[in-house]
Amino acid sequence: MNYQKIKTDFYNLHMIQTDKFKTISIKVNLKRKIKKDEITKSNMLINVLFDSTAKYSNKRLLEIETEELYGLKYRGSNYQSGIYTVMSFDIVLLMEKYTEPGMIEKSLAFLSEIIFNPNIKDNGFEETSFKMAYQLMDDYISSLEENTPLYSQIRMLEDMNDKAVFAYRSSGYKDDLNNINRFNLYQYYLDILANAMVDIFVIGNFDTEKMQKTILKYLPFKSKPAFNESHFISYNSIHSTVQEYIEHKNINQSRLVMGALLKDASDFELRYVFMIYNYILGGSPDSKLFKHVREKESLCYNISSTHQPLVSLLIIQAGINKDQYRKAVNLIKQELESMKKGEFLEEDLIKAKSTYINSLYELQDNEDSIISLYSGIEYLNSDDIDTRINKIQKVSLEDVRKLANKIYLDTIYLLEGND
Repeated sequence: MNYQKIKTDFYNLHMIQTDKFKTISIKVNLKRKIKKDEITKSNMLINVLFDSTAKYSNKRLLEIETEELYGLKYRGSNYQSGIYTVMSFDIVLLMEKYTEPGMIEKSLAFLSEIIFNPNIKDNGFEETSFKMAYQLMDDYISSLEENTPLYSQIRMLEDMNDKAVFAYRSSGYKDDLNNINRFNLYQYYLDILANAMVDIFVIGNFDTEKMQKTILKYLPFKSKPAFNESHFISYNSIHSTVQEYIEHKNINQSRLVMGALLKDASDFELRYVFMIYNYILGGSPDSKLFKHVREKESLCYNISSTHQPLVSLLIIQAGINKDQYRKAVNLIKQELESMKKGEFLEEDLIKAKSTYINSLYELQDNEDSIISLYSGIEYLNSDDIDTRINKIQKVSLEDVRKLANKIYLDTIYLLEGND
């Protein structure tokens, strides 16, 4: 695999050459500082742009064109990355070896149509497409409360700190949606094109010089922002006492969510030790939470922990009966204290390292994962795979214990059900 980064006047072009796949994947990332009141607009914009264009006036015509392009796959998405939000436009196409000459150019022309030639009427998005996108957003936001694991996690984060980036709802907000119309959404679209930082990733087996020329032709971005601030956020302001919140909902199973913040962690701890800590605590079937709280005490239907190093956050979630709430919380607290005392084994450390290293090797089997790897190097200053493996092998039991003592339980939230 050969990687080359080409800096142009308006964007970075990342070329990843490999003959491992029969397809070529192209990802266009538009990065901006995250703003809470723009999240809903960003999601709406993706929905509108992928519903129709000036050339393809409805979704069906877009689908017909992808069939002509030998089943080209296309998608758009938004994701949050620390203090930034990234809007992505992706296509996956078969190599010309399996199709016909000129398919790369035709495919990039299709992607260009979606990004640069939207379906505009009277300085606003075409009304039918806008209304369809609006309804999709409305339904999606409304469906959030039906997803009890996700809803309970969001509510815990909002109770923890509703002004923090980690508490922003990636689904968007109904109040913001009500203020979006086809005209102000179009102005937002123009602002994105003018002020987003652009990175383009290409992976596959292709002629590098020809690909570069074709991308310059069909992806004529003109924005020049340079965001140099780190994606990582640290929160040194932690509540002096643990907050507890209970919300009742007409559901069968109760959801317990506990949030903790990592304070004063080093870069090595955030990127490597935190992952090992989470695996041992609750990130695997062999974890302390799973074995002690679920299996030994039978206090929950499921339990796990996740870590978010970009925002120094640890989240523990469990499905429980409401009458087991206090006992479950106390046992989880005991396991957090147990981690601080270093009450785990070398065997736990070895399993965690092996799992992580195997996942790194698996990254190389998927084009999208490889692009994510290189976007992490670009955005997060992440290490390459060999360096990651070398550093993860250096994590010791004492490193994990020290990190455990930098984790502070902050908020406990119970979405109380009927049982």
